Amino acid sequence: MQNEKESKNEEHDEYQYLRLVEKVIRTGAKRNNRTGVDTYSIFGTQIRFSLRDGVFPLLTTKRVFWRAVVEELLWFIKGSTNSKELSDKGVHIWDENGSRAFLDSCGFTDREEGDLGPVYGFQWRHFGAEYKDIRTDYTGQGIDQLKEVIHKIKHCPDDRRIIMSNWNPVDIPEMALPPCHVLVQFYVNNGELSAQLYQRSADIGLGVPFNIASYSLLTYMIAHVTGLKPGEFVHTMGDCHVYVNHISALEEQIKREPREFPKLRIVREIKNIDDFVAEDLELIDYKPYPKLYMKMAV
Repeated sequence: MQNEKESKNEEHDEYQYLRLVEKVIRTGAKRNNRTGVDTYSIFGTQIRFSLRDGVFPLLTTKRVFWRAVVEELLWFIKGSTNSKELSDKGVHIWDENGSRAFLDSCGFTDREEGDLGPVYGFQWRHFGAEYKDIRTDYTGQGIDQLKEVIHKIKHCPDDRRIIMSNWNPVDIPEMALPPCHVLVQFYVNNGELSAQLYQRSADIGLGVPFNIASYSLLTYMIAHVTGLKPGEFVHTMGDCHVYVNHISALEEQIKREPREFPKLRIVREIKNIDDFVAEDLELIDYKPYPKLYMKMAV
């Protein structure tokens, strides 16, 4: 009976993440980088999470800031590049990259504080448009990749080109931070919507748990507006790394046994992706272990 219980628990999707953490700490190459904080790194890995039956892969072996996941994703969908819109809602994950000191260090001395440049939301909704500043109205400019993705899912579900890219070489010099999560591809099969993310730079301690949740949530939301069920989230990573100052916290985390994932419920019928608000997304029975502190490297 005990072996059966252990075997069942080993099937928990979160063990993929914990094993990845352990592998990088144990076998990763030590590398320096632009932040000045060394990492242990491996190259090329993949983990996958079921989104079926309302299950939502918000990691349980530490508390993940759910409200920040929701607000950032809605901010992306809105096409915003103003970090102050998030900080005004108590979400401070972009504060450092939008600070006066950081922008000045990147050479953006004429840019308003909080103006991150043509980052994720701009690429999702206005790819190819000329970026000016956070005050400009870009309505109708560039390619609305998110709108095109939803249109293809509805009308050409077998298309192998249902892709949204954040990587725009023309705009990268104008970004406060080039995109870490680069490209997402969607796949429809048997009434289910799945997504695969390619992430060029994967900060396992801080970023990856957040990215898993963010793109799983996006998959749920797009499935909802296209009349599909959520299927699977596949997370493919390039430079997959642990910062040296995260190791002690992560060693504590991998000792923890995963708990049952929470459920996600979208509380009302929504037809347009732009109509979502935070209150539409109800997380049910999230019972994580306590938060683990890890400092963000900028």
